[in-house]
Amino acid sequence: TSPAASDDGLGASHETRAMTEHTVRSFSADLEELSGDVARMGGLAEDLLSDALQAMVTADLALADTVVRRDQQIDTLQQELEKKILRLLALRQPLARDLRQTVSALKVAAELERIGDLAKNLAKRAKVLDAAPPNAVRGVARMGKLVGAQLKRVLDAYSAQETDAAVNVWARDEEVDEHYISLFRELLTYMMEDPRTISSCTHLLFVAKNLERMGDHCTNIAEEIHFLVLGEPLNSERPKADVLSNP
Repeated sequence: TSPAASDDGLGASHETRAMTEHTVRSFSADLEELSGDVARMGGLAEDLLSDALQAMVTADLALADTVVRRDQQIDTLQQELEKKILRLLALRQPLARDLRQTVSALKVAAELERIGDLAKNLAKRAKVLDAAPPNAVRGVARMGKLVGAQLKRVLDAYSAQETDAAVNVWARDEEVDEHYISLFRELLTYMMEDPRTISSCTHLLFVAKNLERMGDHCTNIAEEIHFLVLGEPLNSERPKADVLSNP
């Protein structure tokens, strides 16, 4: 082999390695960007839930309107994230853990978008709770704080990709269900004792149900974290209290 040919071969090999390293770094940057987008969506979802609860407790209609308007920000972030992921799947064709991370970002974003929609619904109901018993409103707000804590924990677990923390969120969903059952009974009692509260307590029942559904979305995210990290689903039966069998 001539020296020239040998040099060409070494140069080509070096160039190939450089291109591969560049591709890996670029793909890692893409995945980090996706994680950052999901984190922004999560932070916004937390803020919307907190503000919706505040608007409900304080009857702050201006804050409620702000929550309704800001929900569009989550929708926009999700749409942009979907475009990035579709482009990433087409150009990178990721495999194994990289594929799971890409698809998980898409799924988690969808769950957060639904949480944003439910927070918006809470804010809308804040406008029609003027005749609601104050203790009932505070009870729903306590349930909201429990759901907010679940949301924060599962978002932290997603950022750190910690399966133990995710499974803990998954297991604690039953607490949200039990709180909902307690509120269901309490609100029915108010309506039976004073028919004037029927309208506002009905709205509070919808609020409580929306919060219970948010808890389910947090649990879905926890299951997605488990699959992302370990590559297998959470096979245990999800802990669930049933309001229909616990009237």
